[in-house]
Amino acid sequence: MSEGASQASGAEAFRAVFLGPPGAGKGTQAKRFAEDESVEHISTGDMLRAQVQADTELGRQAKSFMDAGKLVPDDVIIAMVEAHLGREGAPSSWILDGFPRTLPQGEALDQSLKAAGRDLTHVVHFTVEEQALEQRLVGRRTCGNCGAIWNIYLRPTEKEGVCDACGSTDLKHRSDDQPEAVQKRLSVYREQTEPLLGYYRTQGSLAEVDAGAEPDAVVRQVADVLGREPA
Repeated sequence: MSEGASQASGAEAFRAVFLGPPGAGKGTQAKRFAEDESVEHISTGDMLRAQVQADTELGRQAKSFMDAGKLVPDDVIIAMVEAHLGREGAPSSWILDGFPRTLPQGEALDQSLKAAGRDLTHVVHFTVEEQALEQRLVGRRTCGNCGAIWNIYLRPTEKEGVCDACGSTDLKHRSDDQPEAVQKRLSVYREQTEPLLGYYRTQGSLAEVDAGAEPDAVVRQVADVLGREPA
């Protein structure tokens, strides 16, 4: 095991990348399994949105790309992720959700890990038919108060426009979930992210999960890929 590859509990290193198109559910699964494994869930989407909300220079740079459904430039994302992984006290085990998204990002991650004497332990690709993805994304609403996620088509609230979890009426429809932005996001994914899948297939490290299956079935598939028992 590489230096720094164990947590305080003594568990084996766990460095996973969860890949998939927007709306595939990789973020939900990453959060679940990160909690189960007691490792850090690193969502580049959350990191970027926090920068946008804080109106930082990075956030302003990223917002124009995110609003248009485009990927934020590689150099910005790579620098952000490398700084996060290399920060003082950073854990050596984690699940990356939303990075890498392009071949240069994947190569940069491998180089950064190699320089630290580490490597990825899992690469999981979540697949879903495009029509289902569109419904998941366009219908998504996020509570601005408690963060609960709903879907007007698939998981509507009992009362339209009111969060079942906390009663807030602040249900947000993200700008990048608007129909035109969704189409652009999926197009960008096909063009820029699919070459990354070939990169990991060539390495023999890519595992596929049918994320269009029922939620419990998806959990079982991911657990099997990770060599874990479903919690």
